[in-house]
Amino acid sequence: MLYSWDPEARIVRLSTTVDRIKVKHLQRSPHAALHVQGGDVWSFAVAEGAAEASETTTVPGDAVGRELLAMLPTAAKPEDEDAFLKQLVAERRIVIRLRVERLYGTALDING
Repeated sequence: MLYSWDPEARIVRLSTTVDRIKVKHLQRSPHAALHVQGGDVWSFAVAEGAAEASETTTVPGDAVGRELLAMLPTAAKPEDEDAFLKQLVAERRIVIRLRVERLYGTALDING
């Protein structure tokens, strides 16, 4: 699953499709946790907080599509941005925004 961390806003953004069960769970109960495994079995990070699901991207280049595009690391940016934005619409992609209230684990980067 693609995710990105905004340490200043304390928001984790996750890319998923609207038909996933996790979206239905969030609609029932907007609390979520993201567990990220570190380099070995003993290292991990967990982010917990309130989560919200965006609207589905429906028009290539709409706000949700641009938010999904911005989540990609620079090295992974697509050469054909228009085709990528069309693919997001075809896949019915959304953004889950996890507003981190609690962050813990053994693999935390305290600088970011």
